[in-house]
Amino acid sequence: MVKKNYKIKGMDCASCAQLLELDLEDAGVKAACSYPKETLEVEFDPQKLDELRIKEIVEQSGYNIIA
Repeated sequence: MVKKNYKIKGMDCASCAQLLELDLEDAGVKAACSYPKETLEVEFDPQKLDELRIKEIVEQSGYNIIA
C-alpha cells in the first residue's frame, strides 16, 4: 500500500470533502479529506490503480490537486 498527501482546492464545505472521499473509496482508495485544511490523504494499492487515476477521480469530482 502507498500513502500520499495532496493539497486540494475547490471544496466549498465539509460535504464536499465527504463526497470526494466516497468517490475515491468507490475506486478502491482509502481516503481522508479535510475541508478546513484543504488536504487529502489517500492509501491505495499501486498494482490496482495509479496516482494518475486518483488525480482523474479528484478532477472528475470537481476539485483540483495543487502541486
